[in-house]
Amino acid sequence: MSLKNPGNKRTYDDGCAMAHALDLVGERWGLLVIRELMLGPKRFTDLRASLPGISPNVLTQRLEELEAVSVLRHRKLPPPIAAQVYELTAWGLELEPIIREIGRWAARSPHMPDNAPMSVNSLVLSFRTMFSAEAARGLKANLQLRLSGEPFRTTIADGRIEIERGDVAQPDATIDGDANAIAGLVYGGVDLGKAMRASELKVTGDTALVKRFATLFPLPEPAPDVGKAG
Repeated sequence: MSLKNPGNKRTYDDGCAMAHALDLVGERWGLLVIRELMLGPKRFTDLRASLPGISPNVLTQRLEELEAVSVLRHRKLPPPIAAQVYELTAWGLELEPIIREIGRWAARSPHMPDNAPMSVNSLVLSFRTMFSAEAARGLKANLQLRLSGEPFRTTIADGRIEIERGDVAQPDATIDGDANAIAGLVYGGVDLGKAMRASELKVTGDTALVKRFATLFPLPEPAPDVGKAG
């Protein structure tokens, strides 16, 4: 079987499907570009804003490479918007469980950086990944999340969570704040009352529900740091 090599990219030249997967999406920034498109299409400028460490040239190159291997496509939205957007193909969207499991595995890293910034998409995908059905036992709720101004409707019922873009007509509670402030509440042990007093978070509705929401995403125990052994 021949291996297509769009753009004369370097290849592992290995018949293993895992090696081919790395040929497809393993270039630096590739998986993060895919992460940022996992919740819907984005314009080039939106991608740049959510990946501040990437240069325009590298982003352009990654988008071209991922389109060449059918992971994403770009299209023009109809008037009155008439903007060019990038979106994952149906096959590209199949990467979500893989990205989530990589995130779950890496969350055990003894070298996981503390307080590093998170994009809106990375935070939402982390909620989908780390949600604990046990911690949510008996809970049924509809919450409105506003993450850095982006609305997400969040439904918790029967030990499952669904988070999608959009508004909730009558939410039980609303959490509004910068994505990193909400990440601090959920993962960083930040006190809700203190965050509200500092105007980092705005909460309306059932405050007790918001406090419980923050406990539904327990992080796994870190793996042993063998680098410190001896």
